[in-house]
Amino acid sequence: MKFHLVYLIIAFLFLSSSCSKEKEKISIVEEESLEIQMIKAYNEGLKELDRGDIIYAAKKFNEAELIYPQSIWAPRAALMAAYSYFSQYYFSDAALELEKFLDKYKNHPRRDYAYYLLALCHYDQIVDETKDLNEILKAKEYFEIIIKKYPDTEFALDSEFKLELIEELLASKEMYLARYYIDREKWIPAINRFKTVVKKYETTIFVEEALHRLVELHYKIGLIDESKKYAALLGYNYQSSKWYEESYKILNKDYVKISKRKNKEKEESIIKKFKDLLK
Repeated sequence: MKFHLVYLIIAFLFLSSSCSKEKEKISIVEEESLEIQMIKAYNEGLKELDRGDIIYAAKKFNEAELIYPQSIWAPRAALMAAYSYFSQYYFSDAALELEKFLDKYKNHPRRDYAYYLLALCHYDQIVDETKDLNEILKAKEYFEIIIKKYPDTEFALDSEFKLELIEELLASKEMYLARYYIDREKWIPAINRFKTVVKKYETTIFVEEALHRLVELHYKIGLIDESKKYAALLGYNYQSSKWYEESYKILNKDYVKISKRKNKEKEESIIKKFKDLLK
């Protein structure tokens, strides 16, 4: 009986010691700093991003941000989560992460990068200017913010270049709609679209054709003075353009006859000079 009692006491002491060690072990885990836990999660995110598992990488970056939101690593983790999605063309997820970042970190020094990446999320989704108007306008909005707020950054120069391309896309869309109305003989809506190109997108490659179409359509509906006004504008700015020549033909019906006669006279003059050389 005493033997059993001694055995129980030894067993109790052993279990107490084990529990004490377990508690001590748990205590050590709990005392690990939040910053260390955060860095571990961040590094795991980097490792998974390098492996190509961007979903899990973004999850680890989000986890890192949540573990220690007051740390300087938190906004970095948020940006890395966005970049993870962006790197594999998950543009909607990336845009959502970036919008949260911009809303949460009002004074972060990398807001310029966040805006640029957000602009690219929309810009890279543009496939067809006739359909993707919302993406075009969103990209335009964010590129303009970059140029206005961060003009001296590396992102501003590229934003200016991409804005020029966006202007071309928007002008192209107006031209597409105008031609659509012309095909259905809806002259006034077509005129309004061409006017939009002239007024809002005068630096694009479409402005010359738009001016010519305004000459053509105003002449068609009997507004000759308006037609002449746009022809004069076209001639003043683009006299060497093929579109000016086409507009000139519309307002000068004898243009073709005169042109043919001049070409014939020129040809006869060359033949005459050639004959004179043979004398």
